[in-house]
Amino acid sequence: MTGSASLDFIKKELISLEKTMATDVVHKSGIIASLHKDQKEAAKNLVEYLSVRNRDLRVLQDALHVHGLSSLASSESHIRRQVQAILEVLGETFPTDHIDICDFSFSKKKIDEKSHLLFGHKTIPSIPSLMVTFDSGFADSYALIKSLLENGMNVARINCAHDDEATWSKMINKLRKASKRTGIDCKVYMDLAGPKIRTVLLGKGKDKGKVKVKEGELIWLAEEAKGFGQDDVVISPNVPGIIGFLKKGDRVYIDDGVIRATVEKTKSGKAGIRITRISSEKSQIKAEKGINFPDTLIQIPSLTDFDKACLPFICENADLVGYSFVRTAADISHLRKELKAISEHPPLMIIKIETPEAVSNLPSLLIEGMKQRAFGVMIARGDLAVEIGFERMGEIQEEILWICEAAHVPVVWATQVLESLNKSGMATRSEITDAGQAANAECVMINKGDHTIEVMETLKDILQRSAEHRVKKRFRFRQLKIAERFLKL
Repeated sequence: MTGSASLDFIKKELISLEKTMATDVVHKSGIIASLHKDQKEAAKNLVEYLSVRNRDLRVLQDALHVHGLSSLASSESHIRRQVQAILEVLGETFPTDHIDICDFSFSKKKIDEKSHLLFGHKTIPSIPSLMVTFDSGFADSYALIKSLLENGMNVARINCAHDDEATWSKMINKLRKASKRTGIDCKVYMDLAGPKIRTVLLGKGKDKGKVKVKEGELIWLAEEAKGFGQDDVVISPNVPGIIGFLKKGDRVYIDDGVIRATVEKTKSGKAGIRITRISSEKSQIKAEKGINFPDTLIQIPSLTDFDKACLPFICENADLVGYSFVRTAADISHLRKELKAISEHPPLMIIKIETPEAVSNLPSLLIEGMKQRAFGVMIARGDLAVEIGFERMGEIQEEILWICEAAHVPVVWATQVLESLNKSGMATRSEITDAGQAANAECVMINKGDHTIEVMETLKDILQRSAEHRVKKRFRFRQLKIAERFLKL
């Protein structure tokens, strides 16, 4: 292909893209019109981006790059205007009212505004906000909380799956006191526990809280021990009704995937699972460990009765509420109604993406979230990695970042950030690289540990260095299945 022919190809492809984006926006105009007025441009850009990602553009991108033109990478937040700008360079003209107002400056301003609403003022503007997970011991440690503030904490995270309202109150009161004395603002983020499925040992191992198992062994999932022998290993998920959704061949992961099994047989109220792999020298199952069912469509509410009981306290004390195990847009609508019934000005929502269903439904989740002025997305990489497979985690977290950028939705990068450093005082090489990737998010979550201050100092240094290079990344646009599914709706 000669240079002029290549330019003709580029121009033809971009004109086609621009027209398709406009068509898809018209097709989704009814949905866009129903959203909060401050979210409509973001929703339009999201639709335009998904329209682009519904094609394989790698040949076009290479041609653009060869001619020194924008390859459309890093244009998620203003995709249609970027296409128009390239066409203008190639000699196309657009009527003034046809030029998309959502350019780079506009989109950056909108994302910054929403990030400020969610995470507050940043002491270091060039890096993401820092969220620190509070341990129950923080309730009695004013000095530590003050030190966290002085070292850059923007958001304090309280996990409602642990402790109680009395302990949460102590944490928040000490935080408010330290914030007032230091003059440093800090948002309070409270995570709903959600329907976290955990192991309950029935019969064998029940008294010790653990039971030995081996690869190749058949063990059982059941809601009660009745009908089993004393040598049978029987585990009950702590959420009723789970077992009925299981089918032969479904994978079952226990303890963050340390123990892997496959459903071999199902009976009324019970399922036999064959252990296929144990990734630990200690071949045992402990009580209260997580269970994941990556192949099973489990139809249980994302908002539990315990979550609902926590909402009045959260509405009174928190700035942000984290919604665990969200799967559908209806889940978001449900929580919004519950919050509105309690408060006229409820906390802003952070949607946690931690299941394959949430990944598949991400565009619809974002659209539902846009019915309010601002909300965020947390890439909850712990459960998500187990559910989708560790080997896919790098790819999926990039896709979530791209799509949220297109929707002008701030992202929280969560789970195991510099975890070895936090627990042992020494970071691994791969953790340093991972922490650098966190610069692509608007907020980074640090889990609890004994070296939190050191983690914060190290993380700030890494993020500042990474922030200087992040805009230089160039991605290639193969077709995204997420885009195809959404545009077919």
